[in-house]
Amino acid sequence: MMEAGGGGAGAGGRDERVPQWGAQETRELIAARGEVEREADAARRSAKTMWEAVAARLRERGYRRTADQCKCKWKNLVNRYKGKETSDPENGRQCPFFEELHAVFTERARNMQRQLLESESGASVKRKLKRPSGDRSSGESGDDDDGGEESEDEKPIHSRKRKADDKKQQSQRMLEKSRTGVSNIHELLQDFLAQQQRIDIQWQEMMEKRANERVVFEQEWRQSMQKLEHERLMLEHSWIQREEQRRMREEARADKRDALLTTLLNKLLQEDL
Repeated sequence: MMEAGGGGAGAGGRDERVPQWGAQETRELIAARGEVEREADAARRSAKTMWEAVAARLRERGYRRTADQCKCKWKNLVNRYKGKETSDPENGRQCPFFEELHAVFTERARNMQRQLLESESGASVKRKLKRPSGDRSSGESGDDDDGGEESEDEKPIHSRKRKADDKKQQSQRMLEKSRTGVSNIHELLQDFLAQQQRIDIQWQEMMEKRANERVVFEQEWRQSMQKLEHERLMLEHSWIQREEQRRMREEARADKRDALLTTLLNKLLQEDL
């Protein structure tokens, strides 16, 4: 069983790093998230309650993670999944855990479509239950306007035909609404993916800009260091030249002194003789 740190300061003020997620632990996280979404009261849960339920599922399976850690890991997985799905589907298949995430999102879309169809069908049934009295009144007024030309035997036939037409129209409207709902979901998903792609592009542009600024700074720093090194060499060369000139002057003075002393000694020796 894995022990997970809280990612904050531990006992005594020490910072504890959060253990990395293993492959099997990540799969269990995806499975737990799918199970929580399939529950009947998933729509009524808050985000905090849902992630606490996911963390509880992981504890049952032997992994100790907090709700915040599960949420952060899920966000990273979704970002990688959306980025791979947007850039290239073939490369997306090579993304780790792509199949598990794709299954969860596919099931979520199916559940949303089913709920939409159920809500539309429930609304159509309510309209159907409210309609017969109005249909009969309209049918009766129509019969009265026709002056009683239709017989009593023809009325059930026309009413059955109208009901069949109404059912056909209702089914067509339901199908159109379901298609509209699916298209709306698809458009929302496309907008979300496009927004994520724009954010990724902006992030890449920012990173490239920072990299270029760093290259320019390094070049300027290298040039300044070369300039300083050249100045140091020039100063050192000028110092060496001054030292050499000083040495030559001292040697010349020493030679003159020696010559003078030699001349004086020679004079003294001659005078003694």
